[in-house]
Amino acid sequence: MSLPADDILIRARAFAEPFLSGEILDTGENLLVHADAVVAILDSMNSGDDVKAASYLVYTCPHLSRPHEVIAKTFGDEFASLAVETTKLVEVQRLSRSASSAAQLQVDPRAQTENVRKMLLAFSKDLRVIMLRLASRLQTLRYFASSKQAVPASLAKESLQVFAPLANRLGIWEIKWELEDLSFRFLEPDTYKQIAKLLDEKRVERESNMQRLREQVQTELAAQNIKASVQGRPKHIYSIVKKMRGKSLDFSQVFDIRAMRIIVSNVADCYEALSWVHSSFSPITSEFDDYIAKPKPNGYQSLHTVVRDDAGRPIEIQIRTQAMHDHAEHGVAAHWAYKEAGAKGYVGVSANSDYDAKIAVLRQLLAWEREMSTEAAGPDASAEKTGADPSAEETALFDDRIYVLTPNAAIVELPKGATPIDFAYTVHTNLGHRCRGAKADGVMIPLNTPLQNGQTVEITTVKEGGPSRDWMNTELGFLVSHRARAKVRAWFNAQITHENIAKGREAVEKILQREGKTSIKLEDLASDLGFKSSEALFETVGKDEFSLRNIEVFLRPPEPVMQPDDFVLLKKSRVVPPKSQSGVLVVGVDSLLTQLSKCCRPAPPDAISGFVTRGKGVSIHRNDCRNFQSLLTKHSERVIEVRWGVQKPGQTLLYPVEVSVEATDRQGLLRDISEVFAKEKMNVVGVQTQSIKGTAWMTFTVEVADASLLKRVMQSVKSVSGVGQVRLF
Repeated sequence: MSLPADDILIRARAFAEPFLSGEILDTGENLLVHADAVVAILDSMNSGDDVKAASYLVYTCPHLSRPHEVIAKTFGDEFASLAVETTKLVEVQRLSRSASSAAQLQVDPRAQTENVRKMLLAFSKDLRVIMLRLASRLQTLRYFASSKQAVPASLAKESLQVFAPLANRLGIWEIKWELEDLSFRFLEPDTYKQIAKLLDEKRVERESNMQRLREQVQTELAAQNIKASVQGRPKHIYSIVKKMRGKSLDFSQVFDIRAMRIIVSNVADCYEALSWVHSSFSPITSEFDDYIAKPKPNGYQSLHTVVRDDAGRPIEIQIRTQAMHDHAEHGVAAHWAYKEAGAKGYVGVSANSDYDAKIAVLRQLLAWEREMSTEAAGPDASAEKTGADPSAEETALFDDRIYVLTPNAAIVELPKGATPIDFAYTVHTNLGHRCRGAKADGVMIPLNTPLQNGQTVEITTVKEGGPSRDWMNTELGFLVSHRARAKVRAWFNAQITHENIAKGREAVEKILQREGKTSIKLEDLASDLGFKSSEALFETVGKDEFSLRNIEVFLRPPEPVMQPDDFVLLKKSRVVPPKSQSGVLVVGVDSLLTQLSKCCRPAPPDAISGFVTRGKGVSIHRNDCRNFQSLLTKHSERVIEVRWGVQKPGQTLLYPVEVSVEATDRQGLLRDISEVFAKEKMNVVGVQTQSIKGTAWMTFTVEVADASLLKRVMQSVKSVSGVGQVRLF
């Protein structure tokens, strides 16, 4: 939704007035009056009507059940986001102040640094939040000053040590100076009054001298063909006190009590004017600074010099262009749309686009946060730089995190030492999975490179793919974040699960085909077997945690129930039993039909037992067969003793045995294993193979006369290249 600039401001105030007119802030100020004053401050800073309109909408958010939705419907999504984000930050700062004791004179560096970090995260979404918060705080201090109320110490300290440095970092001096003076006035009222009185006592004499000096300088510069505007500089009490305390000076020794500013049209005239000043007055060389050639971190540019007049009195002079002056007065606010920053941009960073200027501003905020953290850490931070070992607690407090920027200029918080892969997973899990390369400030870097505070990070991805197992190797240093490491681990676990499901599905479907039960629904089969879903069944089978024999038993039709008269109760006998045709002797019964069970494939000299089936004779099992143990528990009366028959001279009875082999798949693997059986003169009557993801599973059906001979053969198979496990099926 797009509205004319004036209409936006008028409509925003009309929208907010019913909510604000009767509301009173905690300070005692009427909320609508406060919002009007904030708009006036923003107007003096050359802020656009969109920011001023948002100042009204911010204060309506607590009165709306769905503020984003309501404001977006009337003014658009951009205004809604700005208002909601600013409201969140106000609440965070309010809670931070209420948590600290008003009687606590020393600022808790932990709380202060954390407050700044939260502000940064809010500012990264919309830099106009900065202007709204600075203007609102300034109006709050002005209200306390005009109403002569006592200011909460926590609010004054936060204004002096968080808001004023923020304005300074962004070069918004008009706001910075007033915030400092008002905060200092509330925190140290006696000192403030003392300095104010000294300034007032010398005001008439000072102004008279400065008027004559300004006229002299303006006339002389004009004679040198330098068009200049010469102004007196305002006196800021807090800056005077800081200089007195920092340099242990008396009030009369503070140089910038007498100060003026020379504004010219271009940089060349700046140096021409400086040359004239130094030739006309006696310069103090130790007090000269060239901030044009080397700007301050916040982008400030000017020539600073201190000279003495004929009476030997010091005068501080600043020389700058009009553009430098505009930026010095309003900083970011002077270029709020970012488009007017020009090629120079802020602090020497190219700002040929809105994005470049915004990045430059955000980097200043990040640098400020890091400086605050280092200063708050105190001597231990310095010790760390010189190689000392600071305590783990302080390291965790002040040097545990970094802030980097996305290509869209959003701030991302990361643990110290984080890599581009950590960054990618923090932004989005899928971005991390597909990460294949990274740039920091436009330069390609390895994926295990530790990122630095304030860098702009760009990730290169592939359309499809996943993480590398190397990322989990702590020695290679690809991952620092615990969350990123957990996401990589979860991806690999999911892959293993998919492989197990695929393997189990294939095995189950083969059984259904072999048993002629392909019409059975897989979900029904899983439910009947006690699984929640078919995938749960496939996964368990794929992990070899559920025997396929159980599925075979389930699929086979139940045997007809025999009546007592339909079978002869078999009893143990001490008479040497005769042989059956299969070579198995059934104790107490002659010529009884026998069959070797497929579930355990018994062969001499395995310990065996017989189970009388219904209609199929006696089924022979190994004593340790799981199926036999189950039958023994349920139908012990149908279990009979059996033993292997004695072979006639020259007669060889062979028994089929299944050998299971798991190996790494390769060309010629089946041939090499088959050769082992051939060398041992064992007849292979059947082979089943399948390969999934480079792993081969093989089942060999081998005829043997004595199962004990298999041990040596299985050892030979295990020695084949790539073979992992060999066992009887």
